[in-house]
Amino acid sequence: MNYKDYYKIMGVDKTASQDEIKTSYRKLARKFHPDVSKEKNAETRFKDINEAYEVLRDKEKRAAYNELGSNWKAGQSGFTPPPSWQDQYHQGRGNTGEQGDFSDFFESLFGGGFGGGQHGSRGRQSMQGQDSNAKILIDLQDAYTGATRNFTLQDQVVDQHGRMKNKDRTLKVSIPKGIKPGQKIRLQKQGQTGAGGARNGDLYLEIGFNPNPLYVVEGADITTELTISPWQAALGEKVKVPTPSGPIDLTLPKLISSGSKMRLKGRGLPSKIAGDFFVKLKIVFPKSLSAEEETLYQSLKALANDNENVKQKVDA
Repeated sequence: MNYKDYYKIMGVDKTASQDEIKTSYRKLARKFHPDVSKEKNAETRFKDINEAYEVLRDKEKRAAYNELGSNWKAGQSGFTPPPSWQDQYHQGRGNTGEQGDFSDFFESLFGGGFGGGQHGSRGRQSMQGQDSNAKILIDLQDAYTGATRNFTLQDQVVDQHGRMKNKDRTLKVSIPKGIKPGQKIRLQKQGQTGAGGARNGDLYLEIGFNPNPLYVVEGADITTELTISPWQAALGEKVKVPTPSGPIDLTLPKLISSGSKMRLKGRGLPSKIAGDFFVKLKIVFPKSLSAEEETLYQSLKALANDNENVKQKVDA
């Protein structure tokens, strides 16, 4: 069989990064997609491009291909992998379950897990669509209770003239209770369209939280800052604390300091191990004092001075 130079097919160097390979694939796939391309060899090129990308996007396959390919000498009429090649590569991997219509060269290297090529109703090569990724923002309250929300995504599609254009798509998404920033929701068959009637790829939505001036989220823990008055800090009053699930009553201990944190166990993001909710206290003085208030503060000052003098006499 003939050796296939996947890097040449993709138009990239052997040192190309994964992002460079992905960018090249998208460009070539748009150009040679059988549904829009006017190139005579579009179907063959599209098949070769997908086969090359299938190998080069996978770190293990790419490393194995690089190692094997380095032993191939240009000018040879054929290429035959070592007899033990499949045993070495497939050890412990099993069947990947992926479908494609790949060449004998690919099959000889990576086995039958990718075989059984499928064809569309017009006999065209079929190829499963690539997975897509997007990021959506939800409210913190949605993660507390779970919710169903509509999100509008902007896809890039190829029109009948082979040009790229943006197209809005609205999806109804179920937000599971307890989801955290950075986690992903998988929507089956909502990714890139498959060729020749093959299955669409999946869409992975990465979750982020809308900015909220009241809360700081760290993992499953949530912190809010609460301003209190000097007398509340001194006397230990009961105060209202806002939480994503509604306000709660919190009793302050007497003489608590500004900057202190009070922990409400299990009141953070819900999950198998629920996070905690922290209340960071900030003592704030009024911007101005009435005559009566100033007199009271003067009385407190005098009382504090008297207590200090008594203490000093006792210590002496």
